[in-house]
Formats: sequence, C-alpha cells, structure tokens
Amino acid sequence: MRFADIIGNRSVAKALASMADSGRVAHAMLLYENEGSGALALAMAYLQYLNCANPSGGDSCGECPSCRQMSKFIHPDVHFVFPVNTGPKSSDAKPTSESYMKYWRELAVADPYFMEADLQKAIGIESKNGLIAVAEAKNIITKLSLASVTDGYKAVVFYLPEKMNQETANRLLKMVEEPPEKTLFLFITHAPEKVLQTIFSRCQSIRVLPLTKEEAALVKAQKPQSDRDEYDGFMDLFADLMNAVVERNLMAALESGEAMAALESREKQKAFCIFASECLRKIFLIQQNLPQIADIQQEEQEFYQKMAAGCGRKFCSRSIPNIEKVVAMIDRNVNAKMLFCDLVNRMFLSV
Repeated sequence: MRFADIIGNRSVAKALASMADSGRVAHAMLLYENEGSGALALAMAYLQYLNCANPSGGDSCGECPSCRQMSKFIHPDVHFVFPVNTGPKSSDAKPTSESYMKYWRELAVADPYFMEADLQKAIGIESKNGLIAVAEAKNIITKLSLASVTDGYKAVVFYLPEKMNQETANRLLKMVEEPPEKTLFLFITHAPEKVLQTIFSRCQSIRVLPLTKEEAALVKAQKPQSDRDEYDGFMDLFADLMNAVVERNLMAALESGEAMAALESREKQKAFCIFASECLRKIFLIQQNLPQIADIQQEEQEFYQKMAAGCGRKFCSRSIPNIEKVVAMIDRNVNAKMLFCDLVNRMFLSV
C-alpha cells in the first residue's frame, strides 16, 4: 500500500510521510477513525514507506521486496494483533491472532478498509465478542525481542486496542514506553475513549478523517462484489425494518422479520443480527449527542438522524439485548421465523 493508493485523508498521508522524512518517528502512534475511513491503509503505507529500499517523491517505490511483502501483509518484521475468540476456524482452546492470521491477511489484502463485522465474519466469530488477551502480549514481547529480519523497522499493528484488557496492557506497558531500537507500535481504534489510559497516554494521536460521500463511493467500488452486495442487502433490510417500526406499521415490520428469517443460512442470520446491533449503536450515540464517534458514512447520516429522532431514548438499549438473544437462539436450531417475528414485535413495542 503506497500513500498514492490511499483514498481520502491526503493531509494525514502527507503528515506521516513528513514524519518519516524528518526522522521524527514516534515509537507509539494511535490512529483513531470512524470505522472504514482507512486507518489501516494509512498505517501500512507509513510502514511501507519507512522500510522501502527505494523511496522517492514522498512515497514508497511499491516494487522492492519490502514493499511487495508489505502489500501482502507478510513482511517478517511487521506483526498484527486483533480481537479474537474461539471459533470453528481455529482448533486452539485459547486462540490468539496467530490462530487466524491466514484469514486476517486474506481480508486485509482484499479490502484494507474493512469493518469490524467483516473481520468477525472472516475469522468465524460472528456471534462472539473479540478480545485481545494477555497471551497476545507474551507473543509480541517475544517477537520484538528478536533481531530485525530485514534490518529495517519492526512494528506491531494493534487493530482495535479498545478490546484489550488491563492485564494485557500491563504486560505491554514497559515495551511500549521503552521499545527496542527502531521498533514501532501502531494502534488503530474506532473508540479512542475506550482505549486504556495507560496505552493512550503513551501514544502520539492522529485523527483519521471520515471519508466524504465521493471517497466512500470509491472505497465501496473497490470492495469485493460479495461484500458490497451483503452490506447493501443488510442495510436495505435494516432500513425497511426501522422505517416500519418508526412509522408504526406492524404489518411491514413483520414482513421484515420474515425477510430476516429467509436469509439463506444461520451464519447470514447471525451476521445480520450483528450488523443490526451495530446500526442501533450508531442511533444510540446520535441520541446521546455523540455523532462524532458513531462511525456513520456521510451518505447514511440522514437515515440515522431520522431514526434517532423517531425512536425513544430506551429503544436501542432494549433492542440490542433482544438481538443478542436471537443470535444465541439461532445456534440452538430454534425456528427462525418465530425468532425474528418475536424480535420484531419486541422492537415494535419498545419504540
């Protein structure tokens, strides 16, 4: 990933290149973004530039061995940590990021602007909360204690450090404060206010700006067709449901419930539930006057504002637990039509 390949955030890309050129390389950096704005792409472009054998014009060459490895997320001196849990794609009783690295790389190469839900789907933990546990800290400390393979910068990219528990942060703290020479920590967060203060306070923070409507369209056009189709389908289904609920049209709401039940597999049903919960979280944040951390794409802002105005203050806090119960019941082979129609009824009564 070169800076020239980044969609949007030209000022951030320029600032990162300037930092590298001047030698003012922060050993710990936190990039905070509205989800899908390109923080991971910027982090990789930055690391690629730092380790490029033939940089020129404020960008990496894209052709040297280091650049080619970076573009495939397989550079031997760059490590990745992200939230995980047990699931069918790993036989490890206590999985770490390494347990799912194959799926991380496939997703990141195909779409470096992916959402958290995309990662959960890719590693097969759609119905579970991902965590960054203390075993990750032990692995990273071991890896960073070794000499650089390429004699360039070593780095760890933490995706969603807000999922890190206190024990993990405590294990990492000394190395984040006093890392080995030419060792970098890059943290990518969607919720900077949830990052543990012990980590946050030791990082240089950089705001990754939300994409404009035109930039978001370009990112969407680059996504794999199947991902675009699924997102659009889920968004249409959620919008139909919410419009029916807000407009007090029970028949239309029940039709949406039947459409949810008709999704072609249990995994699709669970994926939609996770998607719907995230959408409700955005509505809730708008109601709390916190739209800046709601991760809303510009072209969807009007819809979310309308839903926030049309729902009661307790609607989201009541509906999200009900959706989580549906996810748990799907795995128990309960009749899907009954589950989703009951969910719709509960949401209808919660407005």
